[in-house]
Amino acid sequence: MARSKPLAKKLRLIKAGKESKPVPTWVIAKTRGKVRVTPKRRHWRRTKIKP
Repeated sequence: MARSKPLAKKLRLIKAGKESKPVPTWVIAKTRGKVRVTPKRRHWRRTKIKP
């Protein structure tokens, strides 16, 4: 990927990086294990972000 990126793409990459975190432990405990995974969870190599 190019070193210099447009601002809009950079902001999308930042947002995707924040969304790709696991569900907090207290949420799993509060929902009694019903909520375990985030639908927006993404692996950097498998699923790419749309430009």
